[in-house]
Amino acid sequence: MYAKFLAIHNVFRWLVLISLILVVVTSAQGLISKRRYTARDKLLRIIANMVSHTQLMLGFTLYFLLSPVTRYFMKNGGGDNYQMWFFGVYHILMMLTAVVLMTIGGSWAKRREQDAQKFKVTTLYFSIALLVILLAIPWFRPFLRHF
Repeated sequence: MYAKFLAIHNVFRWLVLISLILVVVTSAQGLISKRRYTARDKLLRIIANMVSHTQLMLGFTLYFLLSPVTRYFMKNGGGDNYQMWFFGVYHILMMLTAVVLMTIGGSWAKRREQDAQKFKVTTLYFSIALLVILLAIPWFRPFLRHF
C-alpha cells in the first residue's frame, strides 16, 4: 500500500509543478500584456489548486498513516539525519504552506474586480508557492522511483 501511494504521490508531483508553472506564466503574461482575465485563466487557477490539494491529501496519508520514515521519525526523532528531519518536519510544513498560499491567492484573485489585479494576485501568490514547493521537493531522491 505504501509503495502504491508513494508512486501516485510522485506522479502528482509533476502534475502540481506543470499546473503551477502554467498558472504563473499565463498570469504573468496576462499582467504584462494587460489582457482580459478569461475563463481559461480561472480554470487553470482552479485546476492548479485542485491538483495541489489532492497532492496534499496524498502526502498527509503517507505522512500520518503509511510512511515508515515518518513513523520512525515520530517515534525516535531525527537525530543528525538530514533526510529524517526533511521528511519529518520540513517537507510537510513547506508543502502545507505552499498549498495555503495558493488557496489564499486563488480566493483573493477571484474577488478582485479588475483583470490586472486578478493577474497580479495570482502571479504573486502562485509564484511564492512555486518557490516554496521547489525548495521542499526532495531533489536528493530519484525522480521516478517505483516505476
